[in-house]
Amino acid sequence: MEVGGGVIETWLRKHRLLYTGATEHPLILSIRDGTIDFSSFKRWLGQDYIFVRAFVPFSASVLLKACKESDNSSDMEVILGGMASLNDEIAWFKKEAPKWGVELSTIVPQKVNQDYCRFLESLMSPEVEYTVAITAFWVIEAVYQEGFALCLKDDSKTPPELKEACQRWGNDGFGQYCRSLQNIANRHLGKAPPDVVARAEVALLQVLELEVEFWNMSQGKT
Repeated sequence: MEVGGGVIETWLRKHRLLYTGATEHPLILSIRDGTIDFSSFKRWLGQDYIFVRAFVPFSASVLLKACKESDNSSDMEVILGGMASLNDEIAWFKKEAPKWGVELSTIVPQKVNQDYCRFLESLMSPEVEYTVAITAFWVIEAVYQEGFALCLKDDSKTPPELKEACQRWGNDGFGQYCRSLQNIANRHLGKAPPDVVARAEVALLQVLELEVEFWNMSQGKT
């Protein structure tokens, strides 16, 4: 969790329990401790593939809002850099799935996944301000980065079969990208009117709740 004086840092302190619930979910901790039930990983793999495909148009919509609403051209470059990696991410899922006997073409999205994808669609509306969209965009990425980074720490017992997955989201480069997104969101939140800031906070909370539910679903708890 970042420490600082921005709006996001204030929210992370205010909503620490929920944020920790998303970034240190029992599923993540089971990967770190080497106790994970691999059926949970397989379920996550298929469902997250569907989610990532829905995340692509959402990312494109955030990029479009940045082009129209941001006063800083570097916003576009940061977001575009993240979008460029999504093609590799989808290719990784397609490569990884056969190793686990997961047939991606037959995966049916579970209710939590459908809810999450609908939420992304709602953020793509032209009526949703860039400040709200970039806040949601940041926290979606940050939850994975912080969670999987836990599984790469020196004292972790992450199974060898899952090291590559953890490295994909937990690496330092992705961490730097998330910090760049956080800085962008903070900059816009710092000058946004109160009603927009309030909507951004609601979006952040919705993402965290959906992330917890997504992990729960992967463990077969929903």
